[in-house]
Amino acid sequence: MPALIEIQNHGAIRELRLARPPVNALDPALCLALRDAVHQAAADDVDGVVLAGGPSVFSGGLDVPHLLALDGSGALRAAWDAFFSAARALAEAPMPIAAALAGHAPAGGCVLALCCDYRVMAAGPFRIGLNETQVGLVAPDGIQRLLRRVVGPRQAERLLVGGVLVDSEEALRIGLVDELVGIDEVPLRARLWLETLQTLPRTPMRQTRAIARADLAAALHPDALDLDRLIEAWHAPDTQAGLRALAARLGR
Repeated sequence: MPALIEIQNHGAIRELRLARPPVNALDPALCLALRDAVHQAAADDVDGVVLAGGPSVFSGGLDVPHLLALDGSGALRAAWDAFFSAARALAEAPMPIAAALAGHAPAGGCVLALCCDYRVMAAGPFRIGLNETQVGLVAPDGIQRLLRRVVGPRQAERLLVGGVLVDSEEALRIGLVDELVGIDEVPLRARLWLETLQTLPRTPMRQTRAIARADLAAALHPDALDLDRLIEAWHAPDTQAGLRALAARLGR
């Protein structure tokens, strides 16, 4: 079975590439593989990590058809736990992580990107955002905090309530991503940003980073995610209708 995370070392910087074609849909196996790969990078004391995906789609978000096929709330909770464990691994990692967004990053793909320190996105007709309300889901408070810390409260409210996906130019303008480059340059530019941090005294940089990102880790604490409410809302009729419509579109 092919690896779900492709690993390539560039000196002391490690690239972790999501490898579940065609769109890197985040099922539990991929989420747990990502969590373990981030933990292993920390254990190996790498200087930084590039989190990459693509081509054309960084990650299409949670694997909705898989979630709809699960039998019972216990299996659904386990799937959401796997996703949030991957997000927490990124948020709590001791080394800086740059997201290489070589394509679209909706919903769960955007969440993973928000957990990284820096986001390089491909210029062009690619979109990013938290479009949960478009498919009948509620974005938990913790996920809303992730967006607010990057784009500010008023902008985050507009995007969250409308389930808006913005194009790459707008994402750069509002600060949702940090840099736009040609699609083939995205992983390289992410790595070059990490290399600028390698020139700094390592311990002070990492300790300052940990202080600056404490709110990010807190946003992903189980109390801020309220999975009980999320799972209860999952079974609501309008949520199920939206999700099944999405699954039908994905199946075409």
